[in-house]
Amino acid sequence: MTRRTPLLLPLALLLALSACKPAQAPAPASSQPPAQAQAPTPSTPAPVEETPAERTTAEFPALKMKAVDGSDYDLAAHRGKWVVVNFWATWCAPCRKEMPELSALHAMRSNIEVVGLAYEDIEAPEMQAFLTKHPVTYPIVIADPFDPPADFATPRGLPLTHLIDPQGKLAHSFLGPVTAADIEKQIAAAK
Repeated sequence: MTRRTPLLLPLALLLALSACKPAQAPAPASSQPPAQAQAPTPSTPAPVEETPAERTTAEFPALKMKAVDGSDYDLAAHRGKWVVVNFWATWCAPCRKEMPELSALHAMRSNIEVVGLAYEDIEAPEMQAFLTKHPVTYPIVIADPFDPPADFATPRGLPLTHLIDPQGKLAHSFLGPVTAADIEKQIAAAK
């Protein structure tokens, strides 16, 4: 991955500032002057699991990428198990906080695999240095935010976690921090 031009720095800053928070729906555009705009109506927030960004993820997503350790990662090779696809970034505090729990889930459950997609512009040596300080038991893949994996919707916030069922079908998506209990509850509900 090459370093992006300085023109993309504002885009990266915007992404960084909006990340690590659950995405909120944008306010509806109004062609009326502010004095004539309708007063906002109270509404309940949409469930975190059901945002439009995740709905565009392929029903049976494919993912073939090179992991930071040099191995090839192929999502299809994990059929027969539940797969947790976790979009995260090194600068995202909630992402770093959930890493140990996802690592334990990966290590302790033979029917669940985890893969971390580092959604940031970072070089492999930098990521390896980060993982030395924050080790995990699951593979880490660097996902270019300027060219994200085709079968996954562009994250509207981080962390974003997709749960893929043993047949390779998208079963559930979580926007925001997730726990092992959240994942296991969703797996139990799907059985």
